[in-house]
Amino acid sequence: MLKGNAHVAFVVSDMERSLQFYCDVLGFEKAFDLDDDEGNPWINYLMVADGQFIELFYGGKRNYVHHPKNAGSAHICFEVDDIYEMANHLKTHGVKLDIEPKRGKDNNYQCWTKDPDGFPIEFMQLHPRSLQRNS
Repeated sequence: MLKGNAHVAFVVSDMERSLQFYCDVLGFEKAFDLDDDEGNPWINYLMVADGQFIELFYGGKRNYVHHPKNAGSAHICFEVDDIYEMANHLKTHGVKLDIEPKRGKDNNYQCWTKDPDGFPIEFMQLHPRSLQRNS
């Protein structure tokens, strides 16, 4: 029935800044864009992997404050091969890490940052004893 996650959608306050972060820094490819019914820019689709996308919607005003008791989306996580390489890559591009690489309770390595609108992003390197890998 279900095949997987098709996309995650974000409403962004500055499309160019968000495209720079998600494409130039994280390396996702711009797949296509869609206009609304009046011909105005509406959504940019970014390819994460085959069949996996991020939708970036124009026109957002976000004052995102991460709090564990808020209902709704808390963060997005991207799997990486090497957490230290990812952390260094982010820093090289001027991206501040909120949490430096460390090992989490699930046995995986992780580091954290935020996108240009302040949405939390986790990067995770699976450990051989990862709870996710061994479930």
